[in-house]
Amino acid sequence: MIDGIHYQTAYVTSDVDDAYAAFAAGVDARHPMHYEGTVEVATNRGPSKSTNKLALAWVGDLQYEFIQPVVDPTGIFADALATERRAEFHHLAFRVADWEAFRAKVANYPYPVMMERDSGDLKFVYLDARATLGHCLEYVWMTDAMWTRTGGR
Repeated sequence: MIDGIHYQTAYVTSDVDDAYAAFAAGVDARHPMHYEGTVEVATNRGPSKSTNKLALAWVGDLQYEFIQPVVDPTGIFADALATERRAEFHHLAFRVADWEAFRAKVANYPYPVMMERDSGDLKFVYLDARATLGHCLEYVWMTDAMWTRTGGR
């Protein structure tokens, strides 16, 4: 059920700049990254494109991600937006070393696939564990070069 190494905790927010600023004010964050991007993903409802504003930073060896959905036709992020809080916990992310071996096991998990993407040097899949754990699980494979670019040690 849980594979890989937990490296990221992620939150959704309606204001990524505000949520990140509040977070960063109280921690020793390193390697901050901010960007907005559109990605094509495969979902349980078919292909989709989503646009998100992201802010990421590392505290020690744990990366924190703040996601502001801009265009989210699947609702994977938008449906979890906080109403009264700056940010709402959304998922844990795990880095897996062998994508093919991991991906072969996903069908045996009790969690349905929500979305996934394979861009060559980065692959991810989100599993819906909300009924059991109260949140989603993201599994990621990336090249070592990409891991270093994201600030991973």
